[in-house]
This record gives sequence, structure tokens and C-alpha cells, in this order.
Amino acid sequence: MDDVAQRIREIRRRIAEACERRGRDAAEVTLVGASKSQPVERLVAAVQAGLRVFGENRVQEAEEHRAALAAALGSIAGAPRPEEPPVEWHLIGPLQSNKAKVAAAFFDGVHSVDRLKIARHLDRHLGEQGRVVPGWIEVNLGGEASKHGFAAGRLAEAVRPLADLAHLRIVGVMVIPPPGDTAEDSRPWFRRARELRDELAARPEWSGFPGLLSMGMSDDYAVAVEEGATHVRVGSALFGPRG
Repeated sequence: MDDVAQRIREIRRRIAEACERRGRDAAEVTLVGASKSQPVERLVAAVQAGLRVFGENRVQEAEEHRAALAAALGSIAGAPRPEEPPVEWHLIGPLQSNKAKVAAAFFDGVHSVDRLKIARHLDRHLGEQGRVVPGWIEVNLGGEASKHGFAAGRLAEAVRPLADLAHLRIVGVMVIPPPGDTAEDSRPWFRRARELRDELAARPEWSGFPGLLSMGMSDDYAVAVEEGATHVRVGSALFGPRG
């Protein structure tokens, strides 16, 4: 699995170069390994190469990945029992209401807060479990029927209730731009996401808003970093083709 380590080094190099072009500190950018449908061997290799955040699309697969990864790392270390790996698990795909309770107990971050109903479910379950977890407002920038998220128009009014949640702490905005032919095609969308983030941050109800930006995937993460991304969700460029 040396190719996974090499891919991570290359991604981090490109992130650092993008940060340098914008006068940013590369430490501001979190690399999220989008591990959907990846074999556990690649997750192990990624952890050994220093990856500390995995992004999962589905609750059940995330649970399976965590258990398999813990067992594999425990075996490698010769541990008498599987040990929890020192990583975070973030939800980056849509969540059904009937999975909210499990998700609240499992994930360390939710990038896909795409409607008020699911946010309230998560907040309630997190409160019952005594947890506080960061969440990102997912915005459907292009108004695409195939994607989830709040509409960009009148976003501040639509998400106003989220500012009052006590346990799902909204920390930023997440976007997936419409598909383009090149990475540069994503740049206007990333800039629009940054503008929306800034508009929220300027409102009194969002006082103290960290304004994190979860944007950029395998094809356009360097452009996303240039436009202010704090979290990039990289799958195939990090792990290779899905298993």
C-alpha cells in the first residue's frame, strides 16, 4: 500500500503549494479521506501515512470501517485486543432521519447538514448523549435536483434556526460544485461559497461563527484551498479507485 502513502504526500504537497500562493498556513487545511467503498487495507495504509480524518457517506459502512480498521491496527501492533485508532470519522453524505441517533453517537463531525429536520434530530440525540459535534451547512449552489442542501438564495433566513442549536454546533459551510470540465470551472462556485460563509458570519445570530469551508474533492481540491477551503474531501486521488 505504498501508493496510498505516496498519494497522501502528493496531496499534502499540492495543498501546501496552494496555501503558499495565497499566503495561508497549510496547517489550516484538514485533509479528509473520503473512504466510501474502500478496502480496509487502504485505510490502514492511510493511517500509517498520517491521515487522521476519514469521511464516510453512510452510517453502516462507517461503523464497519471503524471496526475493521481498529482490528487491523490492533493486529499490526500486536495488541491483545483491537484498539480504537487515533482518527476522527466525519459524515460527508446525506443522512436519513431514522439513522440520526446512531450518527449522533458515532460521528465526530457532520458536513452534510442539508435541512432543518435532520439538524434538529441530530441536536436532540447529541443532547441525550451529552455530546457536542461540529456541523457544516450543506448548500446546493447550483440548484441541482440530484444534490442535497439548502438553496443559496436567502440562505441566511433559511438557516437562522440552526444558530440556536446547542449540541450540533454549526461551524461552517459545505458545497459540492456542479460538474465542470476542469478544476478551474469550480473556482466561481468556491468563491460563492466563501461569500455565503462571510454573509452568515456578519449576522448577529452567528456571532463567534468559525466560518470553516468544506469544499474541494479529488479533481479540484487545490483550487478549493486557494479559495479558502479549510477541509478538503479527497477520495480516489488519495485511495485510488474504489474497491
